[in-house]
Amino acid sequence: MTDFVALFPGQGSQSIGMMQNLASNPLVKKTFDEASDILNTNFWDMVNVENTDINQTINTQPLMLAAGIATWRVLEESNINHPSFSAGHSLGEFTALVAAKAFSFESGLHIVKKRAELMQNAVPSDEGAMAAILGLKDSEVINICNNLKEKGVIEAVNFNSPGQVVVAGEKIIINTSLNVFKEAGAKRAIILPVSVPSHCSLMKEAAIEFKEFLSTINFAKPIFPVVQNFEAIPYDDEEKIKEGLFHQLFNPVRWTQTIEFMSEKKLNTFLEIGPGKVLTSLSKRINRDSKNISIDSLESIENFKVIS
Repeated sequence: MTDFVALFPGQGSQSIGMMQNLASNPLVKKTFDEASDILNTNFWDMVNVENTDINQTINTQPLMLAAGIATWRVLEESNINHPSFSAGHSLGEFTALVAAKAFSFESGLHIVKKRAELMQNAVPSDEGAMAAILGLKDSEVINICNNLKEKGVIEAVNFNSPGQVVVAGEKIIINTSLNVFKEAGAKRAIILPVSVPSHCSLMKEAAIEFKEFLSTINFAKPIFPVVQNFEAIPYDDEEKIKEGLFHQLFNPVRWTQTIEFMSEKKLNTFLEIGPGKVLTSLSKRINRDSKNISIDSLESIENFKVIS
């Protein structure tokens, strides 16, 4: 079979009706029911009935974990090989680690719920912000952030693809920075519709508490390598994985480096396992020779089985 990389999306890929094209497989509803029972929240209704709860961080993180694992279980049922590598964008890293059996689905749900609570409470909702900067080099965005840091917290936090970087920090400085980025040549500099300034130093205290929580969870060596966001390399030591998840909370997501790491291993088939096509789009920009498949329907699974 074709060697492939398994990629798991994070927050931002959720939407009402996102599991419809897989829902005929009973594993999907079963996985959502399992998550709902563990966290006492009806996640199935949340993805099938119009509501605003789906976009609340406290719900979105476990919801996306459930969606990714439900999709992964349907794919596994097709008797595919293990991926050569796996990775997940921010929250998606936890889904990848569950898929790789570094910890159980139940533990994963408790972990991401705790993570969401800590992130939401770390900064008052009207004091933090994130913005997408399009059309500048990574180094240019970093330099501008460094030049502005005397005015407040502003950091490059998501290196998503060449020419697409997300910054996060204090709302006032993020808002006033937009014109600075545009004057430097950015094609666009836009505020993102989030209340939590993820992956920046404002999350440091939350990360310390998160680390203490992780110390109570049993981890195991992954059954396939997961390239983690913090250093864009895989860890196989349980304590090292925990350390990486701690650092991930207040350090950048190095997604460009993550895809480049796997591409350098001569891996060019990337499967985005879960809702949306965000990672598929980013992978194409990072590795123009890559073959990208969004696994979000029964048809897409059959298509992958044909080429593999």
